[in-house]
Amino acid sequence: MKNQITSALSDFFFEYETPRQVLVRNRRVGVVCRLIQLGVLVYIIGWVFIYEKGYQSTDTAVSSVFTKMKGVGYTNNSGGERVWDVADYVFPSQGDSSFVVMTNYIMTEGQSMGTCPELPGKHNCNTDADCEGGSFKRTGNGEMTGVCVNRTKTCEVLAWCPVEDDRDVPDPPLLLSAENYTLFIKNSVTFPAFGVSRSNLVEDVDSNYISSCLYHPLSAPLCPIFKLGDIIKLSGLNFQTVAKGGAIGIVVDWTCNFDVHVKHCKPEYTFHGLYGSKEGSSVGYNFRFARHYMEDKIQKRTLLKVFGIRFDIIVQSLARKFDIIPTLTAIGSGVGIFGVATVVCDLVLLYLLPKREFYKNMKFKYTDTQVQVRPSKMSLRTDSHASPSPPQGHCFRH
Repeated sequence: MKNQITSALSDFFFEYETPRQVLVRNRRVGVVCRLIQLGVLVYIIGWVFIYEKGYQSTDTAVSSVFTKMKGVGYTNNSGGERVWDVADYVFPSQGDSSFVVMTNYIMTEGQSMGTCPELPGKHNCNTDADCEGGSFKRTGNGEMTGVCVNRTKTCEVLAWCPVEDDRDVPDPPLLLSAENYTLFIKNSVTFPAFGVSRSNLVEDVDSNYISSCLYHPLSAPLCPIFKLGDIIKLSGLNFQTVAKGGAIGIVVDWTCNFDVHVKHCKPEYTFHGLYGSKEGSSVGYNFRFARHYMEDKIQKRTLLKVFGIRFDIIVQSLARKFDIIPTLTAIGSGVGIFGVATVVCDLVLLYLLPKREFYKNMKFKYTDTQVQVRPSKMSLRTDSHASPSPPQGHCFRH
């Protein structure tokens, strides 16, 4: 027993098993095999390593965006001259990565809390019975008091009075001068896996350059100052059309290869028209904004219905760097794919060629399992008439 265990362990540790191989001289099968192997090699080198960069590990950035608008607008609406600066036409004013620049507006000044008639078409009525007191309508401006105003034939409401009249939208937009406003974008990114931090104010961008540059995709692709008219044009929209309300996406793309010096890691800017004014049930983009104040101890407000362009600054990133682990993984998977050629060629040889039976005999070794049968103890006889036992070493096939 001990010798058997020792022999088994010796065979396990000191012997090597290799599969049996058969060399087949067949031109058609050989060409098929080499073509498949060539295709696999092209896939591994061209797609996995060159295009997909399978020898590198990847990381995405943690990003922060700060914005600042500059520019002054002028309007002369109904004889009222007004100059608009950044504090007036940017919402919100904290320098977020998503903000709205006002291009048109409807202003309702001197509103105070009280009772007044609704606009025609909102809550039309003929008698007080048509105005249910204490009720609201979704399109209304306040709570109905139960009174029908004969002068306007509309229900009286408790609201900020006088109510806003937004039926006549200024056309063309009042602040077309917004086309000349400028936007400054400051973006910082960090790639934690590689310990690299970058800013869109790269080595070539200093204070002197910023004071005089204006972004252009060819002549000044790294300038962080953008003219709104250029942004709209590069996004494929018309400024006068989108001034009725729309949305623009500004994409800051950080695609970096850290196998070279980090100074080559620079941002690229692209612009996309996400929403523009088109014919439909809801045209443009707008919202309401109120400025409250006190006058003669009465709280009042100026209501603005703002039409504008929404800007969304989106940062996308992908950094790569050589790593031995994905490299070995890509090589190992490629070597495994080479086995496809063997499988295909075996299928051709075993099932398609005329001499497939000959190939099967050469590839596979067939053996028969034989069982040695020993006589049963019950059949043993000790007398002289017992039948002789089969010679030792003979096998009987069932």
